[in-house]
Amino acid sequence: MQFIDQARISTRGGRGGDGIAAFRREKYVPAGGPSGGDGGHGGHVVLEADSNLQTLLDFKYKRLFAADDGKRGGPNKRTGVSGRELVIKVPCGTEVRHLTTGILLGDLIEPGTRLVAAFGGRGGLGNAHYLSNRNRAPEKFTEGRDGEEWPLQLELKLLAEVGIIGLPNAGKSTLIAVLSAARPKIADYPFTTLIPNLGVVRRPSGDGTVFADIPGLIAGAAQGAGLGHDFLRHIERTRLLIHLVDAGSDDPVEDLRVVEQELKAYGHGLVDRPRLLVLNKKELVQESDLPGVLADLENASGRNVSCISAAMGTNLNELLENVWNELGV
Repeated sequence: MQFIDQARISTRGGRGGDGIAAFRREKYVPAGGPSGGDGGHGGHVVLEADSNLQTLLDFKYKRLFAADDGKRGGPNKRTGVSGRELVIKVPCGTEVRHLTTGILLGDLIEPGTRLVAAFGGRGGLGNAHYLSNRNRAPEKFTEGRDGEEWPLQLELKLLAEVGIIGLPNAGKSTLIAVLSAARPKIADYPFTTLIPNLGVVRRPSGDGTVFADIPGLIAGAAQGAGLGHDFLRHIERTRLLIHLVDAGSDDPVEDLRVVEQELKAYGHGLVDRPRLLVLNKKELVQESDLPGVLADLENASGRNVSCISAAMGTNLNELLENVWNELGV
């Protein structure tokens, strides 16, 4: 299944039905009077968050969503049938913005949250509404109004409490694979991960915490280089970041600075987000050299540095304890 996290759609509410001009025709009623009914209202277009969806793939090929029109009124003051509401399912975590102005219209986070994306038009009035002492046989009626039509930008931002970030091949996919039931593609070349991966890690209480493996950042990601710009939005909702640094890198401190700079350049408060600095692949460093690498990272970041090996399963329990402490679990 393709991972689509942005989509542009148009929503159009149904047109209201027309009112009609009609008169009562009953035996022994010499002056029946006007009896034209109102038209039905047009249907609304509604967006609804659905926890069973994980992507905006449904909007890749279909762009226009229009609700049903209302029906015209009938005689004997019968109101026309209103148009059916059109409900569009979207993944939880979808932001809805006006395409032209960029104004945020709604943020559908919780399952079942609904947003009216386009109101249907009002139905027209039948001639029964225009009866007066001066006009006992009005023939006036009004047409239904058009529904609203709006161009919308949908952006999916994954709902995860913990985001795992780092340069390509820092071991992010391996870490989420050993901590959870997620099975991302893992290989020894850069940009193996092309889409964010979600995994559920069990807390000590038994509840699940969602971890997100974000595709590798590179220098210039905030300006669109590599894959980072496309997926940095997915860590905007996280409460905690795990920053993985590859111990086998030629310059771990420079790797650290590259990612930190991209977080700062992207904005949205990511540089101030609580995060754990973790040195991964400790098996690639000589034991005698490891204290020096850790000291350099601590001096450059001003943070304590954990040391793990996701592939070997080393010190993962200690890492999770730090995560739970930061989350207040």
